[in-house]
Amino acid sequence: MKISPHKHQQIRLKNLGITLALLCLIGSLAWLSTRYSTETDITRNSSNSLSQASQKLLESLPGKIQLTAYIKKDPALRSQIAQLVDRYKRHKADLSLVFIDPDSQPEKVRELNIDATGAIIVEYQGRTEKLNFIDESSLTNALLQLANADERWVTFLTGHGERAPDGIANFDLGQFGKELDRRKIKAQALNLATMPDIPSNSALLVITAPAVPLLTAEIELIKRYIRQGGNLLLLTDPGNHHLDALLQALGLRQLPGTLVDGKSKLYGINDPSFVLASDYLPHPITQGFQTISVYPVTAALEIGEETDFQPVELLKSATQSWTETGPIAGKILFDADGDEKQGPLAFAYALTRPSTSSGQAQEQRIVVVGDGDFLSNAYLGNVGNLDIGLRMINWLIHDDRFIDIPAKIATDKSLQLSQISVAVIGFGFLVIIPLVLMGAGFYIWRKRKQR
Repeated sequence: MKISPHKHQQIRLKNLGITLALLCLIGSLAWLSTRYSTETDITRNSSNSLSQASQKLLESLPGKIQLTAYIKKDPALRSQIAQLVDRYKRHKADLSLVFIDPDSQPEKVRELNIDATGAIIVEYQGRTEKLNFIDESSLTNALLQLANADERWVTFLTGHGERAPDGIANFDLGQFGKELDRRKIKAQALNLATMPDIPSNSALLVITAPAVPLLTAEIELIKRYIRQGGNLLLLTDPGNHHLDALLQALGLRQLPGTLVDGKSKLYGINDPSFVLASDYLPHPITQGFQTISVYPVTAALEIGEETDFQPVELLKSATQSWTETGPIAGKILFDADGDEKQGPLAFAYALTRPSTSSGQAQEQRIVVVGDGDFLSNAYLGNVGNLDIGLRMINWLIHDDRFIDIPAKIATDKSLQLSQISVAVIGFGFLVIIPLVLMGAGFYIWRKRKQR
């Protein structure tokens, strides 16, 4: 049938109208996509979405959340961080992320104790948390800690050469005290010679390796504090026996000698008295913690006398460690015939028992660490020392509301095919599909030629 010129013109106008309508539709959809967005996670285990716990927390946080990532210009790493933060932004529009090259602000980096690997500073309502490792669990738990606006008090024992929470000397804890203050945890010094009682507003008593013995009356005051259910952080050093009476009351004892660690050489540390912890035992303090922490001069601990506390090993040395009873100089070797003990050895314990302090049923918590230097100004900036110290304090003052968010592992990432299946797929793509396309093309060409 012959088509008239008028009919041709109608068909062309119709096709032009359809084309213009499609272009308008596509343009409208493109414009709407810039104004509104929608996303659907079709992965089997929702690996690209936040957990219900994180979503619920974000809904309960009023006000802005600012994340500042001090990360070098590594596109891959920055992209990973941005993708994680974008999941949070879907549920909280006023959450923002800013990247800063640490080399551009060296003074700020020093002030925040950020090492060469970088860190993410999370800020909310004037309080901050620092993350050396970021995933959903660590970021959600940091936000949970920042949501707590209550002011808490921690008492540091002084008067016997202990490390001062506001001191600036290398062995003092001034930097740690500042980090506590940024989290609304106030540090106060206590000299039992001038104030013969532990303040009632104190959520925790901290004793850091006294240089001289405590008076008998002071020991009795601290023992009474423990009997009444008070929480305690006790740091000691190798050869320091001024706290033996308190350790005995807790059912612990300090092993003779200094703990040395052959594993430290793997990290470029030539001093064997530096003990490194990288594999952490399961406990609320170490939950989700994946950063190495460094302990300069450490004493090993073990369960001693009978106790009504429930002791849990918190930190443990490597297998190639031992307690060196001789001078740590030159080449040192383990002496199996002496008093030295082969690792792995515990050098930190967490103790708990039921308590009815303040008339309320509550768990009494105590942490004992065989090193008084790991939180000092000289070593606080080493890798994860600050983080593990803050975790200890938070757990001891019953601010341990960590959310256990399991890692989302993608399932079925690999496809196992038999040789026959591979041959069928290969033959189909290389032979059958090309032949079908060629046949369809030939058929269409013949039909058009016959018109």
